Amino acid sequence: MARKDNKGRNLHTGESQRSDGIYMYRYTDERSGKRQAIYAGELSELRAKKKQIEKDLDDSILTDCGAKKLTVNTLFDNYMETRELAENTRINYIKLWTNHVRDELGNMKVVQLRPSHVKAFYAKMSRAGYAYSTIKAIHMLLYPSLELAVDDDIIRKNPARKAMSSDYGKAPEEKEVLTLDQQKKLLDLIRESNVYNVYVPMFIILLETGLRCGELIGLTWENVDMENRELIVDHQLLYKDWGDGYAFRVSTPKTKAGVRVIPFTENVYRAFLEQRKINFMLGRRNTEEIDGYSDFIFMAKTGRPLMPSAVNNVIYNVVGKYNKEEVIMAKKEHRKAELLPKISVHNFRHTACTNMAKYGMNIKVLQYLMGHANSDVTLDVYDHVGSKQDVREEVERYALAVGG
Repeated sequence: MARKDNKGRNLHTGESQRSDGIYMYRYTDERSGKRQAIYAGELSELRAKKKQIEKDLDDSILTDCGAKKLTVNTLFDNYMETRELAENTRINYIKLWTNHVRDELGNMKVVQLRPSHVKAFYAKMSRAGYAYSTIKAIHMLLYPSLELAVDDDIIRKNPARKAMSSDYGKAPEEKEVLTLDQQKKLLDLIRESNVYNVYVPMFIILLETGLRCGELIGLTWENVDMENRELIVDHQLLYKDWGDGYAFRVSTPKTKAGVRVIPFTENVYRAFLEQRKINFMLGRRNTEEIDGYSDFIFMAKTGRPLMPSAVNNVIYNVVGKYNKEEVIMAKKEHRKAELLPKISVHNFRHTACTNMAKYGMNIKVLQYLMGHANSDVTLDVYDHVGSKQDVREEVERYALAVGG
């Protein structure tokens, strides 16, 4: 006779009822070969769970306890093990996850994660004031991690597949760009300053080459071919906490596009000559070797390479001095002060890129010079070249070209 429960109902193969009234269903997960069991307080509940288990088994979805207990955090850690990344990139990804995901969404079990959970998490970050770029960066870690779970037959569908929306996060702020007139005024100011005039070559090189901060401070004299007037960019110097404290380390560019040779102008050529002269006059000599690199061009008083914060602080201070003098002059001349925006090294890079775009440089050439892996980044610069004055200048240039 078939086994029955305490209510006289027939129990199917694998079903049983314990003495405390709890129902149990035992089966073997064919993928893992492990014997598994599920429990329920009611027979109808047990059979609903059993139906889902059978569906999972038919679809080759893992049903063993290990797969069911896998958390999003553990999945992310597994995903990171599958990626071949530069050390700096890996550290940045882990830091981003730790700061924003690990103690919230990360503690959930993968099999319990639903699209609504992911969307609610992104919406929460959005309400907290995070930028769209931050939320997108997290999505670019979460989505492929969950794809790994799909590939490993832990879940059927990726719950983050349609979770990201352009509505999340603060819109990116328009990057401040210096006009050619502003650049000239800024350079004139520091040339006349007894404090900041030693930074004139650095400003010129930044504004005319569009180097990233890490690329600038990592430059050695071996990277400068004065004879052919070319700048060889094949590494960057980073200062950050690498897990064992803050330190300088040399890193390869994030993408292959970051490795490039930049031809430089006569103006940049003279800037490098002047920088060599400044280093000699100030008695600045390299005091350390970093990952096999030495003879750095831009150094602090100690002979160590300039830190990124030091470069940005110089820019902040120079802009502050400029604006202070501009306010005084504007009052004397009874006009509105034309203040410079708060800018950093990245704004110098964006200024260089924008000016090259504005004066008609081929987009693929500009992409190469900037070291952009994706042309979409370069195209964003072209999209920003659209002020009323830009449009007028383009119309006038076209008129001259056609003889109007």
